[in-house]
Amino acid sequence: DWTVMQLVVGLVSGVIFGLGLSISGMLNPVKVSAFLDLAGAWDPSLALVMGGGLIVNILAMLVLKKRTKPFFTDAFSLPQSKVIDRPLLVGAALFGIGWALGGLCPGPAIASLAYLSGDALMFFIPMLVGLYAARFIFSKI
Repeated sequence: DWTVMQLVVGLVSGVIFGLGLSISGMLNPVKVSAFLDLAGAWDPSLALVMGGGLIVNILAMLVLKKRTKPFFTDAFSLPQSKVIDRPLLVGAALFGIGWALGGLCPGPAIASLAYLSGDALMFFIPMLVGLYAARFIFSKI
């Protein structure tokens, strides 16, 4: 189903995202941990990165809401559920705990693989194991 243009746009978007993470310091677990350390040597600089991302997202959503369909496919694929339920809260808590302990979240962890760092692999491999374990468990429930 994917067209060449969708793949090119995805690749270019991913490269820009990875470069942005790298330039901003989001790939440095020490910097991320310092941002999360509110009671210690707090580094607020990543709040600017997140704020910049939020502004870009808001502007993009304003533009996209005026369109009847996306540029490179037939329909928008937006979340339908607005329910705040137990799986969402548990997932958010696990995400936050993993981010605080590892200093990375999935996007920066994947981008960090470009550095061929052992630390990135030590985060990425358990992340994949957890992802597939969760899928397996939820398929059985």
